[in-house]
Amino acid sequence: MASKQSLANKIHYETLADAWSNGWDLPPEASEWSVLTAEPGGVDYVETELGDKTALWIQPKRAAGDRVMLYLHGGGYVGGSVWTHRKMVGHLAKAIGCRGLLATYDYAFESKFPRQIEQAAAAFAWLAEQGIAPGYTIGAGDSAGAGLILAGTMKLRDAGRPLPAAILSISGWHDLSASGPSYQTNREKDAFFQKALVDMLASQVLGGADARHPLASPIFADLAGLPPLYLQAGEDEALLDDSRVLAERAKAAGVEVRLEVFPGMLHSFQMMAGRAPEADEAIERLAQWVRPKLGLSDPSGDRP
Repeated sequence: MASKQSLANKIHYETLADAWSNGWDLPPEASEWSVLTAEPGGVDYVETELGDKTALWIQPKRAAGDRVMLYLHGGGYVGGSVWTHRKMVGHLAKAIGCRGLLATYDYAFESKFPRQIEQAAAAFAWLAEQGIAPGYTIGAGDSAGAGLILAGTMKLRDAGRPLPAAILSISGWHDLSASGPSYQTNREKDAFFQKALVDMLASQVLGGADARHPLASPIFADLAGLPPLYLQAGEDEALLDDSRVLAERAKAAGVEVRLEVFPGMLHSFQMMAGRAPEADEAIERLAQWVRPKLGLSDPSGDRP
C-alpha cells in the first residue's frame, strides 16, 4: 500500500492535469516541481558551463572525486531544469557515493530532434575531457532525460567511443510513439500522462521526424553492446511499458538488465526523496546496484 507521504506525487500530477485540461495557470505549488523533494544535506552544488548551458556539479561530502554520474532531467522537453532536479540528484549521488553532473539540453521550442541527443553525447565527451574515465562514469536520467541518456550512449557506441559503466533509468520515456498498452491499462490511474498529451509532447520535439526512429524511441533500436541497465518505473504510470519493453529487448540483445516496478507509484516518484519511503527505497536500490559498477563498496565513496 502506498504511503501517505507518497500521495504528494499523485496530487502534483492531478493538479497539472486539471490545469492542462482547463487552460488554467499553474499554481506555484504545482509549477515548482522541486517542492516534492527534501534537501539531502551534506551536498554542495557548484555551477559550471557545459556548452551553452548551465550545469551543476553535485558534490556530496566524502564522495569519490573521480567517479561521476551524468544526470539528465525530465520534463517532456518543455519543462524541468537543473534547479527542479538538483535535490533529487543530490540524494542519488549521496547514496551512491559519487559526484554528479546535472546537465540540461534544449527545450522543444529551442531545437528539434536529434539536437538533444547530440547534446547528451557531448556531455559524456565533456566529462572525458575533464579527465573522468568513461569506466568511472555512469549515465542516469528520468523520463525524457532517461531516453536521452540511453540514446546518447548509443551514439557513443556507434562511433566506437568508450561507454559509461552503467545506465540508470527512472520512469524512462523510451517510446515517443506511445505504443505501450499501459497507456490504456493505467489510464484511470495516471491523470496526467494521457496518450493524447504524450503524443503532443512528442510531436513538439520531433518536429516531423519519425517517432519510431531508434534514437527517438530506443525500444526500436539495436541495443547490443550497451552497458548494464537498471530501469525503475511506477506500477500505475502510463509510461510503464516503455521500461518493460526496453528491458525485454535489451535482455534479448545480451545486455545486463534489471527492471523494478514499484506498486502503487506514478511517474518519477523518486522526486519525493527525503519525504516518501518509496522514493528513498528506490534511490537506495539504484545505489546498491550501481556502486560495484563504479568500483565503490559503500556510500562514503571509499575505494574497495
